[in-house]
Amino acid sequence: MKILIVSDARSTHTRRWVKSLNDAGVKVVLFSPNLISDDFFRKEGIKTYFYDLFDYKGSGISAPVKKLFRHIGAVRALKKAIKIEQPELLHAHYLTSYALIAALAKFHPLVISVWGSDIYEFPKLSVINRLSVKFCLKTAERVCSTSNIMAKEIAKYYNGEIAVIPFGVDTSLFRKMEEYAPAPESFVVGIVKTMSPKYGIDIAIRAFKKVAEHYPEKKLKMVIVGDGPNLEEYKNLAKALSIQDIRFTGKMENSVLPQIYNSFSVTLSLSRSESFGVVAIESMACECPVITSDADGFREVVEDGITGIIVPREDIDLAAMAIERFIEEPSLLQTMGSAGRERVLRLYRWEENVGLMIETYKNCITEYEQ
Repeated sequence: MKILIVSDARSTHTRRWVKSLNDAGVKVVLFSPNLISDDFFRKEGIKTYFYDLFDYKGSGISAPVKKLFRHIGAVRALKKAIKIEQPELLHAHYLTSYALIAALAKFHPLVISVWGSDIYEFPKLSVINRLSVKFCLKTAERVCSTSNIMAKEIAKYYNGEIAVIPFGVDTSLFRKMEEYAPAPESFVVGIVKTMSPKYGIDIAIRAFKKVAEHYPEKKLKMVIVGDGPNLEEYKNLAKALSIQDIRFTGKMENSVLPQIYNSFSVTLSLSRSESFGVVAIESMACECPVITSDADGFREVVEDGITGIIVPREDIDLAAMAIERFIEEPSLLQTMGSAGRERVLRLYRWEENVGLMIETYKNCITEYEQ
């Protein structure tokens, strides 16, 4: 089976899907509307086509014209790649320009994977965006969602079949590692997120400040892993609040994330919106309990009071109280941690998710040929 995937070559999620499918025996070719500076795909032996779709800068009248011509060029480049590669199926990831150029290429069968903001935010920005989303979804033979909750959002724009295929974790890598555990006298609150307003980092920092004030005698630490446009803003917030034991590590390679989660007592994810909750799953796989907001994705992934604690979005006080509960009842760290691991093994094993995607491909190809 040969699949041509249209997705952002820079994305960790894209790389993980492409590599895993290739390792599973699927012949994968990637068409990326973004350029990259490394040789990841060459090393993996995956043929990749690039087209600099977003090379339209400027303002005023010229910007929309440039945007239109770049998209026309991207469709032509994709059609050329399709003609050369002769794939059995086209799979577009992300329901914006990526899915649009795939839909306009008019190759079938077409699978579209929805990621999150592309359905929760993008169609609400303008009438044109909403029409684009409906057009792309209508064109596809199958639409994939990472969660049941997001599938309900997709159904507002699409009445076809939606395959729910989670973005799980490799449980052989994401597991408990005692050697990285925090010292018995320490309590470490960890965050792994992009530094942007969407993910509620400011709420988390303010909640930690309250906990630190309540427990001045405790060795409390906050570790924030990630990079993004608001990193300096959050550093300044921590400084303004006079938080001493807080460390910003910047972006860390995915390969070290299992060790990172194991160095936390709890993982804190207070996103204002979340379509799935990969961080929560990665943490639970490492038997590190989570405290999350009640964003859609977390409500599906986390069992409140069993694998972690869910608090209302924007609620600094309840987030602080959730942290304090783990401090006051340390036995919860083990019981919720174990329950989290069991839930991941039951629902979010990556190899099973890849298998579901391959089965979806096979069904689409068979149905289209009939």
